Amino acid sequence: MNMIKTRFSPSPTGLIHLGNSRAALFSALYAKKAKGHFILRIEDTDAARSELKYAEILQEDLKWLGIHWQEGPGVEGPHAPYWQSERHGIYDSYYKQLEENNLAYPCFCTEQELALNRKIQLSRGQPPRYPGTCLGLSKEQVAAKLAEGKKPALRFHVPVKKAIDFVDLVKGPQHFNSSDIGDFIIRRAEGTASFMFCNAIDDALMQVTHVLRGEDHLANTPRQLMILQALNLTTPNYGHLSLIVGDDGTPLSKRHGSFSLNDLHEQGYLPIAVLNYLARLSHTYDDTGLMSLNALADNFHLERISKAAARFDKNQLLHWQKEAVMALSAEEVWEWLGKDIQGQIPAETRDLFIEAVRPNLCFPAEANNWISIIYDKELEFSSDQLAILKEAGAEFFEVLKKSGEQHGANLKHILDELKSQLNVSGKKLFMPVRVALTGQEHGPELLQIVSLLGKEKMQQRFDHALKLVRKS
Repeated sequence: MNMIKTRFSPSPTGLIHLGNSRAALFSALYAKKAKGHFILRIEDTDAARSELKYAEILQEDLKWLGIHWQEGPGVEGPHAPYWQSERHGIYDSYYKQLEENNLAYPCFCTEQELALNRKIQLSRGQPPRYPGTCLGLSKEQVAAKLAEGKKPALRFHVPVKKAIDFVDLVKGPQHFNSSDIGDFIIRRAEGTASFMFCNAIDDALMQVTHVLRGEDHLANTPRQLMILQALNLTTPNYGHLSLIVGDDGTPLSKRHGSFSLNDLHEQGYLPIAVLNYLARLSHTYDDTGLMSLNALADNFHLERISKAAARFDKNQLLHWQKEAVMALSAEEVWEWLGKDIQGQIPAETRDLFIEAVRPNLCFPAEANNWISIIYDKELEFSSDQLAILKEAGAEFFEVLKKSGEQHGANLKHILDELKSQLNVSGKKLFMPVRVALTGQEHGPELLQIVSLLGKEKMQQRFDHALKLVRKS
């Protein structure tokens, strides 16, 4: 049996968004599960739109996510080069073969002429496709146009009334009729290979066995199958993933937010959180907990990929981020917080601070609020928080202060005394204490807060709360 090979072939025209990231991840998981190869191929034939910086960023983003390729840029492989801009000589040999067999022909039609044809076809209720204007040009006519300096595109000559059938790895049996397609461009007028052509050629030459990509490419598949069959090249198995949609049911885009891998990285998302989220977009796992990349691969099954659209859910992404933060060691949390935050935390309370605030953090920047609360500022209270203090009353804080003077930072004894003297319990006991100490209604365990504040600062905050209550 041949080795399983998958690939990810992005165009370096921008940052990798979630849809492309999921296709890359699913391809890598499938290859990893089968102990095969995952190939990274840079599709940069569109020189006008491709930029080297995006090719470099996408490689960094994939590595950050934990996705590594066995063949591709920076990795020696048997099918180099892995940059399509360096493979034009290969494509030219196949163009020549198609032309010699009358399976491709030069097209001199301008964009304006093509646009007019499309407009006429649509007005007649016909599907827009190339009408074959240049198909009948004689060699002499072609030579004359070339002599005039005209530069033709190259079109693939689609056979008439040919059934194109294949079984999609995700969507099941697919049927297309070649007569509905029309002759399509495989080489642009400036001489560069079209995506349709070089993508198919490289999959065959690099011995790719399985292609997982977005369903927006489904209409490309019959065209690529015809190219490969015309050249007697092997065809991969294709699987088309449903699109990721926003809350409004439309394809995820910039209007829904910023969802490139690079953005998620810069916002402080942990790679294992993003992995677990992406792996479950259209794919189900029995294990509902945080899983490693290896575990995600071991339990990945093509038949578990849903045909239905995957809905982006920010809350689910945040869920996996929280799970990932809780799974970090204390040292890993410290590194994740970064130097700016590290410099604000006294060394002697570092471990206690991490233990206390970790359950309340999704992102490093959120630690700044707790640093300010614990180490710096005099607390400010909202009207709702002032109402909580006032409802507790002056006697509540008088007992707190007196008990604090007697028991120091032993919060258990302080709370026990409050219970016995004032007969309060539950929320009426804990909430005023929390608000007085932190200016927040939710947060770390009170015992940990008191340990971080120490007796002196704890007493200062009880006194501040008492003064506010008396003042009102």
